[in-house]
Order: sequence, then C-alpha cells, then structure tokens
Amino acid sequence: MKALLLLTILFLSISSNAQTNSYTISFENAVHHEAEITATFPKVTSEIFSVRMSRTSPGRYALHEFAKNIYAVKATDGQGKSLAIKRPNPYQWDISGHDGTVNISYTLFADRADGTYSQIDETHAHLNIPATFMYAPEFSERKINVNFQPREDLNWKIATQLPLVSNTTYSADNLQYFMDSPTELSNFGKREFEVTEADGKKKNIRFVLHHNGTEAELDTYFEKIKKTVLAEKAVFGELANFDYGTYTFLACYIPNASGDGMEHRNSTILTNTRSLSDGGMEKNMGTVSHEFFHSWNVERIRPKSLEPFNFEEANMSGELWFAEGFTSYYTNLILCRAKLITDQEYVEGITGTFNYVWNSPARQFFNPIEMSYQAPFVDAATSVDPVNRENTFISYYSYGSILGLALDLSLREKGLNLDDFMKLVWTTYGKKEIPYTVKNLNESLNTYAGKEFGDAFFNAYIYNGNMPDYTTLFKTVGVALSQQAAVANFGASVTINANLQGEIRRNTTIGSPAYLGGLDKGDFITKINGQALPSSTSFEDYIKTFPVGTELTIDFLRNAEPQKTTVKLASNPEYSIKLADNPSKKTLKNRTAWLNVHE
Repeated sequence: MKALLLLTILFLSISSNAQTNSYTISFENAVHHEAEITATFPKVTSEIFSVRMSRTSPGRYALHEFAKNIYAVKATDGQGKSLAIKRPNPYQWDISGHDGTVNISYTLFADRADGTYSQIDETHAHLNIPATFMYAPEFSERKINVNFQPREDLNWKIATQLPLVSNTTYSADNLQYFMDSPTELSNFGKREFEVTEADGKKKNIRFVLHHNGTEAELDTYFEKIKKTVLAEKAVFGELANFDYGTYTFLACYIPNASGDGMEHRNSTILTNTRSLSDGGMEKNMGTVSHEFFHSWNVERIRPKSLEPFNFEEANMSGELWFAEGFTSYYTNLILCRAKLITDQEYVEGITGTFNYVWNSPARQFFNPIEMSYQAPFVDAATSVDPVNRENTFISYYSYGSILGLALDLSLREKGLNLDDFMKLVWTTYGKKEIPYTVKNLNESLNTYAGKEFGDAFFNAYIYNGNMPDYTTLFKTVGVALSQQAAVANFGASVTINANLQGEIRRNTTIGSPAYLGGLDKGDFITKINGQALPSSTSFEDYIKTFPVGTELTIDFLRNAEPQKTTVKLASNPEYSIKLADNPSKKTLKNRTAWLNVHE
C-alpha cells in the first residue's frame, strides 16, 4: 500500500511537471545588450502551435510591439528536430510538425531600463517580462518556471516578486502573474522590514536598490521608504495581502536608466538617472509614494475594464482618473504626512498641476472618464504625426489629482474625509478583489457621504467637465488662491533664438491672445510694434512689460513668408497657491487634520 502511494505521488509529480512551461534566460553577450532565451512547451495538442510577444505591459495602456527586439528564432521538437515556423503577423510565430513538445530559442535585444522595457548590459539585467519572454496564448493557465542565469562574474543576484523554486529557478501559477513580475539581476543592495497588522499577521517590505552609491545612503533612503509605507498604510488601515507575504521595491538609480515607475501586484519598478547623492534622496521619493499606493489602488482596487489584462490589444479604461489620478493626489500628501516634505512645500507644489488642469481648454471636449480613454494614445505611446493635445487633453493623473483634492476638502466640510472614503472602496472592492466600475464609485460615495452629495459630485465633475469652487475650498484649510490680474499674458510658448526671433514651440492655447490673433506652432515672431525682440530677457518677461489690454502689432514668418497680425494681451490666467497668513484657530485645525492627520 505504501509503495502504491509513493508511485501515485511520483506519477502526480511527473504529470504536474509535464504541464509546466519552462524558460531559461542567460546573458553571455550582455555587453551588446543581448540575452539568449529558451522555452519548452510540453503536451502540445494543437496541430499549429502559436507563440507571441506581448504588445502591451501591465500598468501601461498603449501598444509597444515588443516583438521588434526579437531575432534568431528557432524551434525544435522533443527529439531536437527542427520545426517549420511561419509568421502570420508581426508578433506571432506559428509552429507545425511537432511531436507534442515544442522548444523555442531566440535572442533578445534590450537597452531601455524603465517600467515598460528591458535593459541588458554589464551593470544589470533589468527585465520587464512582457518585453522579454514569448508566451503561448493557449497555455495562459499553465504554471511557468523560469531559470534566470545571473552573471556570477559580475556578482549578480536576483530580485523578483516570483516565488523561488530552487537555486535560480522561480515560478508563476499562470501567465497573468508571470507577465506582471518584473525581475532585476544585478549587484544590488537590499533592506527589509516587517509590519505586524492588528490581527497579528506579518507582512514583509523589501527594498532592492541597484545604484552606484554607498551603504549609508541606502540606509538613509530606506528610512524614508519605511515612513512612506507606514503613512500609506494609515490611509487604508492595513497593508494589502501580498500573495507571498512580501512586497518588493525594485529600484535602479543609475546613469543608464530612464526615469519611470511602474506598479505590479506585489512589487514595483523604480528607475531614474538621478543618484541618491545628486538629489535623488528627496526627488525620487515621489515615485516611491505613488507606486506603493498602487498596491491598493489599481492592483486590488481594480477597474473592471482592466480585467483580465489583454496582452494582444491596447487596454482602455474610463477609471484612470481615479486609479492614477487619486493615487497622484496622495503622492505628495503622503510625503507631507510622513514629514519628508513640509506643509509649505506640499501646498505650493500643487500650483503647477492646478494651473495645468484649471486653465486647459480640453474640458470642453472630454470629461475625466473620456480623458482616461485617451491613455492608449498618450501612455508612453509614440507617433510621428502632430497632435493637438495641448488643447484637447488633460492628463488623467493631473485631472484626477485635482478632483481628489476637491473631494477631500469638500468631504472635510461635512466632517468626513477622503481617507475614509478610500477605506470604504478598499473594503468593498479591493480587499475582496471585486473589480469596480465608475458607477460603483458613484454608489460608494453615495453610501459614504449621502446620495445628494455623491450624485452632485459625479454629475458635475466626473460625468461633466465642470470645476469645483477651489477658492472657497482652500479657505477652509487656510490656503490662499490668488492671481496677478495686472500681469499680461500672450498665450503661447515662445523661445527667443540666436537670431532674435521668437519661435512658437507649441500649439497656441484655444481662446488665448495668440490663438485669437491667428498665431500657431512653428511661426517665428520677428518684431513687436516694429521693434526687434530683446536679447537680454525671456519672451514671457518681455510681454509682462506691457499693460493688460495692449494691442501688439506682430510681424512673423510662417513657412518663411512674412506676415502680420494683431494680438490683444489678456490677464495672466495662472494662480499661485500658498499657505494663508494668520489663519484662525479653526482653520489651522482643519489644515492640520488634512495634512498631518496620521502624525
């Protein structure tokens, strides 16, 4: 009986292994940005077996066509016999004539370290999985093993959210988790700390840093990481349940990286050229704050429109104003609460985002939901034809951030707050991992703050492009919103070149003086009121020397042809945002509750 049981266990083990797709990746030619990758797919029953490279990546919404960096593709069967390969489209390989096993080998070129692509060189192998590995759509629910072969001569180690099988082999239960698991191989430093929840459950936070700095710098930076993690935990009341008990920050602050951050289920990518000793100790923290907040909001508080994530088409979601935008609202607010930036730095830091959203003509074209729909065209997407995004698009990051601010301050007037609303959404949807819709968010706000309030907010600001009364809202927390009405505005981004010509560098803003005067991107202003442009000041400062309402005669070149127009200067529409002087005790109490609620 015992022998029979052992045989049964052995059979089940062999059967289980036979249903596992296996990959190996090595980096002998890292100096030339190449990796060699092999994959084995057993128990193939389809006559024509198809493998693909992904066209998208979790956390991104646009197409990226990773197949363009794949070459030297070969296929063999279980006996080593070469198999025929056909290409039905740019990102797929069809293989026929196999014996039930298909082995694939190919070379990957990778030289961009960010949240979307991969980079291989002699400093590291920075791997975003969709940009690295072919996959078989028909085996999306199969287990996957991957053997990373680090360069021992370069002291590489492996960091990933994938669970370890043995030695350098890691696993994923299915394709979705595999594709969502970036991996860093390098001579990195590592720090960890443990968080004990109210129920006694322990969760581990791991910070991996590939950089050219010192251990002391890593120690100092890690203390900032801890403060940020705990301040965000206070918003939701608990950390997310990480699948294998650990959340991993994968940071590369090196000269050959590109600035980026990308969230994943139990980890995040953080890349920047800025070292900790060159301002990164402070300036890199915003990305840390933003990406870790995503471990709740977007990874588990998950838009239904992104489930399941599609690796073959662009992913469109109308909820990004909440998923990305509300996360952006908390990004610097958390740093303020964690005492990593001052109240003044936080409040004044709102200014640029506020002016961008408030003064954009784009709200007449799209509401926040429709702005979110634009993500496949703007989210690291590339195109060669000119677009009019200056006038028709507001980033859902910025738009949602400013609406999150308004909702928070509006709720606080009712004795409520955005933190508790986020907790409600977390316990209703995120913790249970029930994907949500915009309607669900509307209903949740109705539940939290009352139907009249919730419907009014969504009808005015989400389903339509109206703007809240920020002047009144800011006053409740002792923040002053002001304009310099006497300062003139031209309405175009103009740079004075060496020939003292003012080149209009961007599309002129709809409704602005320059737009109404018929000026456009690519025009060169040669004279104003018959006078050459100054050499000693910027165009913007030069315009400020004229009173509001002045009509300027503009000589300009368009396509090298001389032309004239008249521009009537308007008031500068931009606001400044500052802490108000001498706030009342009540207002100061409100401000403290807003900015330092968890101190």
